[in-house]
Amino acid sequence: MNLFTRRLAAAVAGSVLLQTCLAQSSPPTLYTDSDTGITFDTWTVAASSSAAGLTFGMALPGDALTTDATEFIGYLRSDNAARQSCNSANGKGTGWCGLSMGGSMTSKLLLMAYPSGDRVLTSFRFSSGYVMPDLYTGNATVTQISSSINATGFTLLFRCQNCLAWDQGGTTGSVSTSAGQLVLGWAQAKKSPTNGACPGDLSLVQHEAQSIWAAKFDKNAASSSYEAWTKLATTVVTGDCDGSPGGGGNGTEPVGTPVPDGAVYDYIVVGSGPGGMVMADRLSEAGHKVLLIEKGPPSLGIWGGTMKPAWLEGTELTRFDVPGLCNQIWVDSDGIACPDHDQMSGCLLGGGTAINSGLWWSPYSKDFDENFPDGWKYNDMKKAISKVFSRIPGTIHPSMDGFIYLQEGPSVIMNGLLAAGWKMTSFDDSPEEKYRSIGYSPYMFSNGQRNGPLATYLVTAHERSNMDMWLNTTVRRVIRDGSRITGVEVEPFLDGGSQGVVNITASSGRVILSAGAFGSPKILFRSGIGPKDQLTVVKNSALDGDTMINESQWIELPVGKNLMDHPNTEVVVQHPDIIPYDFYGAWENPIEGDKERYLTNRTGPLAQAAPNVNPIFFDQVTGPDGITRQLEWQARVEGSHNIPDGHTITMTQYVGRGQTSRGRMTINAQLNTVVSTLPWLTDQNDVDAAIQGIERLQASLKNVTDLTWAFPTANVSIPDFVNSLPSTGRGSNHWMGSCKMGPDDGRDGGSAVVDLNLKVYGTDNLFVVDASIFPGMISANPSAYITSVAERAAERILGFKNLAICLLCVFPFPFTLVSLHQPSPKKRQKMSASTHSEPLSGTFSELTKHDIRRRHEFCFACGSSVVHGAHVIEQSDASVGGKSRVPLLVQRGLIDFDLRGIENGILYPYPPVIIWSISFPFHNM
Repeated sequence: MNLFTRRLAAAVAGSVLLQTCLAQSSPPTLYTDSDTGITFDTWTVAASSSAAGLTFGMALPGDALTTDATEFIGYLRSDNAARQSCNSANGKGTGWCGLSMGGSMTSKLLLMAYPSGDRVLTSFRFSSGYVMPDLYTGNATVTQISSSINATGFTLLFRCQNCLAWDQGGTTGSVSTSAGQLVLGWAQAKKSPTNGACPGDLSLVQHEAQSIWAAKFDKNAASSSYEAWTKLATTVVTGDCDGSPGGGGNGTEPVGTPVPDGAVYDYIVVGSGPGGMVMADRLSEAGHKVLLIEKGPPSLGIWGGTMKPAWLEGTELTRFDVPGLCNQIWVDSDGIACPDHDQMSGCLLGGGTAINSGLWWSPYSKDFDENFPDGWKYNDMKKAISKVFSRIPGTIHPSMDGFIYLQEGPSVIMNGLLAAGWKMTSFDDSPEEKYRSIGYSPYMFSNGQRNGPLATYLVTAHERSNMDMWLNTTVRRVIRDGSRITGVEVEPFLDGGSQGVVNITASSGRVILSAGAFGSPKILFRSGIGPKDQLTVVKNSALDGDTMINESQWIELPVGKNLMDHPNTEVVVQHPDIIPYDFYGAWENPIEGDKERYLTNRTGPLAQAAPNVNPIFFDQVTGPDGITRQLEWQARVEGSHNIPDGHTITMTQYVGRGQTSRGRMTINAQLNTVVSTLPWLTDQNDVDAAIQGIERLQASLKNVTDLTWAFPTANVSIPDFVNSLPSTGRGSNHWMGSCKMGPDDGRDGGSAVVDLNLKVYGTDNLFVVDASIFPGMISANPSAYITSVAERAAERILGFKNLAICLLCVFPFPFTLVSLHQPSPKKRQKMSASTHSEPLSGTFSELTKHDIRRRHEFCFACGSSVVHGAHVIEQSDASVGGKSRVPLLVQRGLIDFDLRGIENGILYPYPPVIIWSISFPFHNM
């Protein structure tokens, strides 16, 4: 895979998480080109916040502010005196810059420009994920008006046609000039593209600067002279391509290894994030033969990971082991980021727990009590949570000497809040303290290294002979016959990955999807499970169309809906006591003393998460809708939003529990997932909570001497500030909810994809265990929550019993025996019958799938009454002259009950029936 890293990826991208740079709506500066007379609205990035500086301008058609335009005249300008050039000052003819027409990198039209010899070349690109973008195949064109190159930069004046609406193989999008502003993204790099003589053949490495901004138009943006100006665009500069169409994508296809003959497993777990690691451990512990499939490569050194900087060579450590290198994902995601999601996600062993900042929150009771259904309330979760924290207790002292390093900056914020009446708290010891509370960050780290689930659950699972693990392997789809899954189809993601079909044990095997809030829905879509519009996309795709399961077997569920994330709203303050630490610089040139301290005894700043994430504090606000919304604040010692590093702290606000904004993720024709409906602050009550939270923070810090508000500045009202921020790129990468758990079956108009045992509605043996099943947003970072939910899921799934019920009726009308899950013959015992009278003969027939599809626990019929779970369907039955009603009480979940007669208060039949009770220990599959 070509190098393409986050300083392009998330910068052009304006992606998510800590490093996102979001600017307020930026008023333009009028510029008139002296050679052509063309007037532009322009926006300038100062050299102090980038590798060299960048100026971009647009001129629009005369009616563009009332009717959306599809083209513009643009320029990238060099100003030698101010050193404002599109490329870096690294010598004449070097560097490149990139623009995103929609702000983010993914699923938006990208235009890059760079000097090559005495020409400025351009290339349109498009990417569905955080990898080297492919060539754009749509009809956008650049025709140059003029260009020039000097020692500090280059200038390009050009017409860009069909650039404001795009279509890449069915993935479409556009921006609206009539809205009065565009959200644009930029990035630049010192190093020139490789193979740059032909724009179609180039490859890129990381860039040095990036941001997105809302480019607000004024009256000068559109001009009646536009048509005349377009006639100046006459030059098409193609480069030296020798007729080659070029490429620049993700390289050759990986070479796979055939699935071993006869490979059969009781459980296949798809995805090695926290949910998948727990499931693999608990299922193998119960004696089942388990296969864990991970899409990406190994991460930590104990798993054979190899990605590391030079100073870790000769050690057992990788970049993922060292907490102080966790931010490296944002400057080098090559071979780590999932290429098929338009949001940053980790495709490697451990998933997000291998690359995130390691925050580890003991769950807050209200997150479960207010969001989760019966059986999943906080009291139900206590045992699972206890199991998790007995193995991964968390710590606020990740350095092995017990000292918290780099406290100068965090102390400014901490002391200010404490002086304003906030409460100092140890969050994992006091998880209920979530109102005006402040404390040090709790991490999952141990022994000065990342560890977490990768060094606990996965280790014990892998030690067992009945557990196998396949890396570098993508699950294309589950193989199913109606409601029954029989195996999974796999493909290599990287060289050495497995290819073919691997089966599960006939009649008792199960598949667990733990591929995350985007990965699990994608597998469901490709398996014929989801909304009809999404299944139709898959059916019509070139990749899956010919081999997709027949439409008659589609299961329509609201997969991809209910999508949630913590909306990210950032503020920046400055204070003379704040001291930065160069965590990015530690990749190539760590401070020698800090390097030796870490390598020798796992102490010092490098044992802490970058970029010095401290303190963390919580607040709550109640909106007009009566809902209390949880606010989490994370401070980090670094600049952002064009405020340089130095005496700077950025504080990120998350609106958590109680948020009502929701989005949607979908799949496109290339079978890549996209966030098609943004979930961030779409409900005004959530917006108001964000505003109140900042106002309350400002009030609490107002008496801190020498504290300066840099973003927003002190003279900006907070409502204006929040409302001016772009709606894109506001995420935290805490995605959840896309396969919602609940009792309301999504096939019947409900909102749930999985039931209370996490089994996909309409299937017999397909489960989902990851963040996608969360019904509502939680108060804090999700890793420990997902791990705890997986522990509870293991209890539920291992306790999910097989059942057979035999029912005979005294009247000679049809009755039905239904056994949804046959028990293992080895575990059957003799049946014992208890009757109230001699049974009569009946007529047996199998219920249709439609009859039994509503509830997974069990189902039986007597006459025309179909009973499922604790629910009854009444229908007219002519043979008994009316309606028959057969209420049945069950304990939902474990299905532990007796059917021996009416004296137990369990079965009250009408018309009278004879009950045969079949007693055997139900098989835990």
